[in-house]
Amino acid sequence: MRLGINLGYWGAGMDGDNLAVAKEADQLGYDVCWAAEAYGSDAPTVLTWVAAQTERIDVGSAIMQIPARQPAMTAMTAATLDSLSGGRFRLGLGVSGPQVSEGWYGIKFDKPLSRTREYVEIVRRAMSRERLSYEGEHWTLPLPDGPGKPIKLTVHPQREHIPLYIAAIGPKNLEQTGEIADGALLIFPAAEHLEDTAIKHLRAGREKAGKTLEGFDVCPTLPLAIGDDVKGLADMFRPYTALYVGGMGSRKQNFYNQLAQRMGYEKEAAEIQDKYLSGDKEGAAAAVPHELIDQTTLLGSVERIADRMQAYAAAGVTTLTLAPAGFTLDERLAALRAGTEALERAGLA
Repeated sequence: MRLGINLGYWGAGMDGDNLAVAKEADQLGYDVCWAAEAYGSDAPTVLTWVAAQTERIDVGSAIMQIPARQPAMTAMTAATLDSLSGGRFRLGLGVSGPQVSEGWYGIKFDKPLSRTREYVEIVRRAMSRERLSYEGEHWTLPLPDGPGKPIKLTVHPQREHIPLYIAAIGPKNLEQTGEIADGALLIFPAAEHLEDTAIKHLRAGREKAGKTLEGFDVCPTLPLAIGDDVKGLADMFRPYTALYVGGMGSRKQNFYNQLAQRMGYEKEAAEIQDKYLSGDKEGAAAAVPHELIDQTTLLGSVERIADRMQAYAAAGVTTLTLAPAGFTLDERLAALRAGTEALERAGLA
């Protein structure tokens, strides 16, 4: 099992620290460094900055939002980043959510599965440097009855095939991800529930494509915190968990809330959402069960984290992405080093 890091969003007051974390991960032999985007920092700019100041670690978008860019633009960005980084770029895509898609980008959040499928097909066709033409429900290239003509990408990516990941939570999206992508980006993954919440759906998608999970990258992100007081460490992540389970999306369309329900926290997920949407964020955080946080983070001693890593590897994880937590840069770097130590103790390095 390989290790990655996730820097999250740039511009949150830890930018210098994030670069130091990326450099340390590069030196420690971490496999990939991911950066996110929502409606603040964009992922490609951050990844370019990181790639220019590291040597070996891959850089990946987790995610580049589908409603933010036309697919041909995404192909251009991916090819450019892969070329500039010496073949170290991984393209992670996702449809975002209805509020961001419609409120920020002005793109209707409808038919996300078919939109994602067409987007991936166009991106891959463009990155292959064939002349681009496409007829689908969401995109037609070139536009009919106009001056447009099929043209091809002029930039040569470093690699013939840039790895493409999709951020997926729901069963149908996971199945399609297994069918059309090279890897899946997962969030709030519990090793105990991973087969039922993700792996079986990914496997079904791979079977549709006549493939197995061999070579497919199952890549969940987990916050990491080192210390002896597991309950105290878990409490650090109450606001984070409450935000996603209670406040992301709408009452009817909160994919993270639905995931918590599928993990057996139906009553708790409803209470968290009710409190969060009523404005009681502290109450929502307090309502998050300790077990939910503990199952979806890596907390405690190096030995405890090594045991958890073994559980994730047994569940089918191939790249475990860590989000090292701490109040200072030194604490985050220490967590990063503990991650590599735990992987070695688990016998997974």
